[in-house]
Amino acid sequence: MPPAPLVDPTTINDSRVLFDRDGIRRANPQRFEMEQLTAIIEVDLENKLIIGYKDVTPDEFWVRGHMPDYPLFPGVLMCEAAAQLASFLTTQLGVFETGSFIGYGGIEEVRFRGQVKVGDRLILVGKGVRLHRRQTIFECQGFVAGNMVFHGKIIGVPLVVRPRDQAG
Repeated sequence: MPPAPLVDPTTINDSRVLFDRDGIRRANPQRFEMEQLTAIIEVDLENKLIIGYKDVTPDEFWVRGHMPDYPLFPGVLMCEAAAQLASFLTTQLGVFETGSFIGYGGIEEVRFRGQVKVGDRLILVGKGVRLHRRQTIFECQGFVAGNMVFHGKIIGVPLVVRPRDQAG
């Protein structure tokens, strides 16, 4: 049985973009093939809620091999997209110290309930349930055409960015 939606997916307005890819890049470090968010469309700092989306396009790196002739957006990338959404909100809330960003600490209770195909818009919803400087936990859900296709908990931990000459 899927959990109750964090927001009613029929009320989500995906036509008003608050942050496009350039805006997302100012907060998130992922680049090139690993950028899994197209836009952020709602940020509610008071309720620790964020909504964004990923437009699944035919030129993505996984399409050719993740099932030839029937490409499906990999579940692990759905989780990555949700983690990037959580990371963006964590930055907006100033949870971690300057020079840090959120990295994967784990994922729990993840379930995939539908397919995400090329041409789909995956709406992502995240709600911070624990926001601490040592660990964050977000409830995350994904929807395509109003149907929940995945849900789970994304756990984040701070990663400190070090200059290349100090990296070990």
